[in-house]
Amino acid sequence: MGDTIKVILADDHEIVRKGIRLLLETEGDIEVVGEASNGEEAIDMVEQLRPDLLIVDIRMPVLNGIDTTARVKKEFAATRVLVLSMHDDEEYIIKSIDCGADGYLLKDTSKPEFVKAIHSTMEGHKYFSGDISDILVNHYLSARKNPPADESLNDSSDYQLTKRERQILHMIYKGFSNKAIADELQKSVRTIETHRFNIMKKLEVSNIAELLHKVGNDASLKKEIGV
Repeated sequence: MGDTIKVILADDHEIVRKGIRLLLETEGDIEVVGEASNGEEAIDMVEQLRPDLLIVDIRMPVLNGIDTTARVKKEFAATRVLVLSMHDDEEYIIKSIDCGADGYLLKDTSKPEFVKAIHSTMEGHKYFSGDISDILVNHYLSARKNPPADESLNDSSDYQLTKRERQILHMIYKGFSNKAIADELQKSVRTIETHRFNIMKKLEVSNIAELLHKVGNDASLKKEIGV
């Protein structure tokens, strides 16, 4: 690695990429050399530009961030990968780590911590924000207490809901507002809205009435979310 850290940004929202670029390029030793809107574009850019670091979102079209991370770490081992996501779901975090991610940050992280994470990963360390570290600790403590058979429950969903999405869907069905859910889970309303959008997309419904109707008429789904 030279004096300047060469970075590629992969996020399907252009305004997010531009914001991150502006934020990082105020640092004298970080240069954004490319932007990708999906995982396939990101992999092509990594192959062409051989950056020091790929900063990747989880949910992207064509190829998601987890699969992108796995391919980059397999095919371009010299490139570090830092996941930057709105999602604090345990499944996403664990899968990212299993695929070789060098760090995982939430998008509401502060600039100083973001820059610190970049430098830390470039020095060969793994970096996880405080919230993510807590989730990891709880996951591994839970794994030691519970038999592996319990993990099969996570794969039984017809809708591929994550643990956090099941928790939020339970609260939605019980009549909690977005703000009430946010307060209960100590997350921002925007984060809860994003989760609700993803839940509705997975259940193939377009509004809250359809969502409640679907849950109410699907016994296996009701059992899955504990209602």
